Amino acid sequence: MDGFNHTFPALRGAQAGAEFYVAMCPMRLLPKLFVFDDDEVPPELRAQRTLNRHRVPEIARYLVQNRTSYVVSALTASVDQSVAFTPVGSGNGRETIGTLELPMDARLLINDGQHRRAAVEEALTECPELRDDHVPVIFFVDQGLKRSQQMFADLNKHAIRPSDSLSTLYDRRDPSSELARYLAFTVDGFKGMTEMERSSLSNRSTKLFTLSSIKSATRALLRKGRKDTITPDERDFAVAFWSAVCDAMPDWRLARERKVAPGDLRRDSIHAHGVALSAIGTAGADLVAAHPRVWRARLRRLAGIDWSRGNQELWEGRAMQHGRISKAKTNIRRTAILLKTCMELDLTAEEQALERDMDADGG
Repeated sequence: MDGFNHTFPALRGAQAGAEFYVAMCPMRLLPKLFVFDDDEVPPELRAQRTLNRHRVPEIARYLVQNRTSYVVSALTASVDQSVAFTPVGSGNGRETIGTLELPMDARLLINDGQHRRAAVEEALTECPELRDDHVPVIFFVDQGLKRSQQMFADLNKHAIRPSDSLSTLYDRRDPSSELARYLAFTVDGFKGMTEMERSSLSNRSTKLFTLSSIKSATRALLRKGRKDTITPDERDFAVAFWSAVCDAMPDWRLARERKVAPGDLRRDSIHAHGVALSAIGTAGADLVAAHPRVWRARLRRLAGIDWSRGNQELWEGRAMQHGRISKAKTNIRRTAILLKTCMELDLTAEEQALERDMDADGG
């Protein structure tokens, strides 16, 4: 390999037909070797979540205060150039042990472990003795942004999981996640109004929807399970349906045109919350099944509903529980029942029973 290189003792292995390498990296080199995606880069163009600075001091304190007993798990990183591995020999497993050379001008991007890396950098300022301790690093040769994002999603599925929206954004294996991303960038009412990273919206957020709520509502609309396939016709129908819904919701259009603040809508209206979106998807599935040719006309009746949170007589026990918005399954179903009634759809026996139970509870 030409040029200057970083050299590490390493082990070579294979996963899914691709080689990877496990190396021991001195802590003093971690801050110099590994970079983060720029926080200003949109989440759909990054391979990981943004760094949560509040988590870093806690991990750094753990390293310093437990100098003789701490444990740091392996980081996972992608290398954007070819690497060279020289085994110590052959036979008896020696071909898997050797030296890994990484070009010094290679970009090493952390797929998993960015908070550990930042904590090590902070801990070194207080405890320089850590500099010669080692952290295991698993190196993969970079296969592009989509592969790096999929690695992020896969690595975090069985750990402390990122938000549902961020998992949806990066997960390329789940058909409903793929569809949710497509809708967020295709449906005029969703474009620019969808929070891609978080699954809840703050009062100050300029977004009106979360990517996870679009996914959940569309699953309900298409009556799909978590891993069910989605056909091109179903995708096109989902675009048409949610476009029609957005057209029937004047407040959503005002928010998109910046004539009303999304935070004000969340404060004052039911339709600015995920429970409403999921209920619309649930009721929409029954609407399209009952009226496949004229569902758009009936969908316009959404505009005539009093969505005000102040109308507790209408929404308490449905989208609200004790005056607070609730996304529980029962609340979604009861909200969907109200929407079906407004669109003059027949209720199933189960839905009628759910309404009787609500009346008995005083809802």
